[in-house]
Amino acid sequence: MQVKYHSHPDSVKFFDMAQLRSEFVSDDLMTNNKLILHYTIFDRFIYGSAVPVGESISLPTFDALKSDYFLQRREMGVMNVGGKGSITVDGTDYEMNNGDVLYLGRGTKEVAFASNDASDPARYYINSCPAHAEYPVTKATRDDANRVDLGDQAHANKRVIYQYIHEDGIQSCQLVMGYTELMPGNIWNTFPPHTHDRRMEVYFYFDLPSDEVVMHFMGEPSNTKHVALRNYNAVISPPWSIHAGAGTNAYKFAWGMAGENQAFTDMDGVAYGDLS
Repeated sequence: MQVKYHSHPDSVKFFDMAQLRSEFVSDDLMTNNKLILHYTIFDRFIYGSAVPVGESISLPTFDALKSDYFLQRREMGVMNVGGKGSITVDGTDYEMNNGDVLYLGRGTKEVAFASNDASDPARYYINSCPAHAEYPVTKATRDDANRVDLGDQAHANKRVIYQYIHEDGIQSCQLVMGYTELMPGNIWNTFPPHTHDRRMEVYFYFDLPSDEVVMHFMGEPSNTKHVALRNYNAVISPPWSIHAGAGTNAYKFAWGMAGENQAFTDMDGVAYGDLS
């Protein structure tokens, strides 16, 4: 588990591309037969992946957590973006199809990820944050998620948001999680952009053809930066940063948040004229 530390916006202004990617981008996710996690000091958020091919992958604890087991003081959301599989939680199996999300509450001790077919393995995207209360293990399918349609074809940002772990969905302590799907012929996500000082966020891009790219924009509205992201890349968005992208093809991205509240609409919009 790699630890990523805080970066002050005044420092980020002077980052070159190599340092920007090192601090905020993860391009090692969805590696077969590996559990890969990144721990950012922003709200103590952890994100990563597990791709079990053949044998299952168990969730251990890590020295950085100083805990007897991973979810002793944490909660977790897991989204399957691959083939069929299952997650075993304290002896109970949960079947996981593509688009399913499983919430694991604080106090969950044993977690193991498995695939049904090694030739088409499950690909689990993981989000976790500290929790001060316990909520039950809950599974939701895409049909269970709250659907929100946004954007329009004229602005090339027509998209559908699927909310799974949120105030009116799967209950959690502070974790919020779901994904956004761009409609064919549309490229822009989260544009017009916004920031939210009360929450950090991580984007994970998926279902993007291997030869296509998303230009992801981040940074303070008055000093934006860009990074080129590809399929299965993740990027951290600090509370002071915008988080938006334009792709060369339609794509999806999972989003996960933690912080002071769970209000999806708690954001500070940025006008086009204030961007630079």
